[in-house]
Amino acid sequence: MDCVKKSFFPLGNFIISFIILASCFVYLLTTWQSPTFNPFYPLQKPSNCSSLSNFTKVELQRDELDMELEKSSNANKTVIIAVVNKAYVEQTTGSEMTMFDLFLESFWLGEDTRHLLDHLLVVAVDQTAYDRCKFKRLHCYKLATDGLDFAGEKTYMSEDFIKLMWRRTLFLLDVLKLGYNFIFTDTDIMWVRNPFPSLMKAEYKDEDLHASVDVYFGDKDTRCQKFVNTGFYYIKSNNKTIALFDKWYSMKDNSTGKKEQDVFADLMLEGFVNRLNMSVRFLDNNQFSGFCHDSKDVGLVKTVHANCCPHINAKLRDLTAVLRDWKRYKKVVSHRPSLARNNVTSNVALNFTWTGHHGCQKSWHM
Repeated sequence: MDCVKKSFFPLGNFIISFIILASCFVYLLTTWQSPTFNPFYPLQKPSNCSSLSNFTKVELQRDELDMELEKSSNANKTVIIAVVNKAYVEQTTGSEMTMFDLFLESFWLGEDTRHLLDHLLVVAVDQTAYDRCKFKRLHCYKLATDGLDFAGEKTYMSEDFIKLMWRRTLFLLDVLKLGYNFIFTDTDIMWVRNPFPSLMKAEYKDEDLHASVDVYFGDKDTRCQKFVNTGFYYIKSNNKTIALFDKWYSMKDNSTGKKEQDVFADLMLEGFVNRLNMSVRFLDNNQFSGFCHDSKDVGLVKTVHANCCPHINAKLRDLTAVLRDWKRYKKVVSHRPSLARNNVTSNVALNFTWTGHHGCQKSWHM
């Protein structure tokens, strides 16, 4: 009798479990109401599956971007953004540093700039650039490029160069829509001083956009509009700036042969910025310098841009010279502290000259 009990109960448990599972299955079959799925027929892909997949991908990217922006921004939701590709993070022949290395080195050598790396978001357009950024332990974001190859050097005004600039514009529009203010900076810019104190002065609190220019006439002079440079600018996130970027990007397919910077200048010249009631300040070349026009006051300069220069090798050579000049200036000032006390800053007073940008000048004839 004991033997019968021992064999019956396991079997009984099995039968009861089977009945419960079968009942659950029948219940699911009879209550399922989805119009796109019938369990008695082969599984069919919903007609809108592709769009849902793309939507999910976009949403995931936005979530990831929002997360990286939150980590890299300061308390005022302001972030520094730079875009890099493989050509800017890998060494070129005969070069000891990459453009990206040189860019980061300027933060190390600059005045009150080291902590700004905590607020730098590096946007990589290919896997090599992203891996290099992660290796440097920076804030990094991998930008989807819709199958386009942005890894190699994009020579000034080439078709790929123009495509990359427009992809960058769309990305920056997303940043504004997420509510973040930002300084956009090309990586061929040396940050020798912290620019934020100059940009955040009380007298400029109502400015929506601070734009660098290749030729400077005055911070409100409309002649600057023709020479605006989108390699460096500070912009606030608001309805006006979002509308500007929306309009700017919408002109992409009707601007054959023009880079996005030319289209931006056209928008300014046509009065679109004024119609938005935007306030724009143009940045003085003495503070936000470049190879088009060197700063005449090394004591005031904040950034030095390798503009008016088409090739990476030439930029590397001449920007290396800029950092060498900067170290030379710092050495002079450290040995003569009275200069700083008396606010003696001009190149003439300091007997200071920038090294000529010979590499960039020659690169136009390559």
